[in-house]
Amino acid sequence: MTQNQLSGAAANDWGRQTARIIAEKLGTSIFSKMSNECAYKDSRVVIKCAKVDTNSVGVTYKMLERLDFVIGAFQQESGEFELYQLPVSIIERHMRGTASKGAAKGKVGIVRQTVFEDQGKNLGSVTV
Repeated sequence: MTQNQLSGAAANDWGRQTARIIAEKLGTSIFSKMSNECAYKDSRVVIKCAKVDTNSVGVTYKMLERLDFVIGAFQQESGEFELYQLPVSIIERHMRGTASKGAAKGKVGIVRQTVFEDQGKNLGSVTV
């Protein structure tokens, strides 16, 4: 399904709310009003969430400059989120541009869930 401005805004709100809950369960909190960035085990990370039928997460290229890792939170059929931590160096190698023709065009890269699963560190699962 193609995203439009309205569905994109709803997905953004869902992702922010979900990331805040996941951050709490990881023992940290989001410190940015503009993104899902937080400190996790002495590293600067961002938590990116994907609903059950979504197989990738997006990160802005600019954000990568200040991060150590990306935590991908992928919702399972059960409703739980499986968490994977992936170093920025691997994210950068596997990113592809978005199909966006709007504000995200040229600013956001997408990384597939399989990259997190194959090359990331599994942090376990959480229920939101």
